[in-house]
Amino acid sequence: MNQSELNEARSNPDFLEYLEKTRVDAISSKNIEALYEVLDTMLILDLDEAKINSIYEHILSISFDEVQIIIDAGKKLSLDNHELYLVRSFYEHAIEKWSNEQFDAAKELLFVLCNILEDEILEKSLNVHLLALANNTTLDDFYEHKVDSSSVSSEEKYAYFIDAYNFNIDEYLEENKIKLEKEYASLKHLLD
Repeated sequence: MNQSELNEARSNPDFLEYLEKTRVDAISSKNIEALYEVLDTMLILDLDEAKINSIYEHILSISFDEVQIIIDAGKKLSLDNHELYLVRSFYEHAIEKWSNEQFDAAKELLFVLCNILEDEILEKSLNVHLLALANNTTLDDFYEHKVDSSSVSSEEKYAYFIDAYNFNIDEYLEENKIKLEKEYASLKHLLD
């Protein structure tokens, strides 16, 4: 969208009414996909920050409730369909904690996500995140020194996650295997 189209969308009463109706319906039906659609649109259009924060809080609430049900059932999350939005919200919450330098909280969230996820590519990537957090590496430093920002994910489902690095991920994880095992041991109580 160019600037003209963004301005038109921001001032189109029919579109804004549709967006508000979708937001209200999604909240009442606990539809995380629709909430993300509204959230992403409102972020792009730079609309009401209070509503954006409220939508995000609803997404987290729905996600955490649903993830708990999945965990209690002894299942794992995939990156397919509805579950992609659950993983995305959990991940984004961890990244938000990390960006605020709440290293332990971010590490705990990513550790839990890593252990309830059934996706080898993202699991490896989350382990790289955990190693950076174990060193209290800021998110900015992580991006600057570890992330290959020129790379684009080969699959759309990975677009929401940091998964491209400026090193071979398998070699890196092997080199840091002992440190990662120590982190897992210190965090395993979170899975009980």
